[in-house]
Amino acid sequence: MSADYAFRAPLWRWQGESPWHFVTLPEEQSDEIDERTRDVQRGFGSIRVEVTVGTTVWATSLFPSTNHGAYLLPVKKAVRVAEGLTADEPVDVRLRLLDLPGGAPGSRG
Repeated sequence: MSADYAFRAPLWRWQGESPWHFVTLPEEQSDEIDERTRDVQRGFGSIRVEVTVGTTVWATSLFPSTNHGAYLLPVKKAVRVAEGLTADEPVDVRLRLLDLPGGAPGSRG
């Protein structure tokens, strides 16, 4: 089974004092990722990933959100600027899990 995922979802801005922006993973993919990584999740249930949006590639972590019932992908300002991303617009995302149970690194598929 591949450790790669692709989806399209809107970028949204956190409604707090900090200007954080996120993309919410689709529920089905969130459920699959949670099941596959349950034994290797880090603090707060986070999961290390490599993300590609457009031509920008970076490493970050997914974070579970009980409010959204899915994982959240933080999108830093440098990525938003480089790719011309705007809140409430769809973003094409590819991500690869960096940690899998048994110590096997994520595979490219």
